[in-house]
Amino acid sequence: MSEESKRRLSEGLARLQAELENLEADEATRQRLGDLARRVERQLEAGGEESHDSLLKELEAELLRFEVEHPRLTAILNDIMVALANMGI
Repeated sequence: MSEESKRRLSEGLARLQAELENLEADEATRQRLGDLARRVERQLEAGGEESHDSLLKELEAELLRFEVEHPRLTAILNDIMVALANMGI
């Protein structure tokens, strides 16, 4: 995994955390997204112990849920998915 890929993913995760702090959504949604962000962070640190397919499917599902109501969040999740894909995850 290149340093550039790690940097882009870290930046995406930081933007996601910032967006979650200001997100107007119910607590369950905020919790689900926060948990997902932490899983991506663990994936980055561990270097691949968690199922990549499962993680990408969850990111895609969240992306679809928020596409209309939260376009900024959608863009951030999409950036994270692209960074993971570029890393071969």
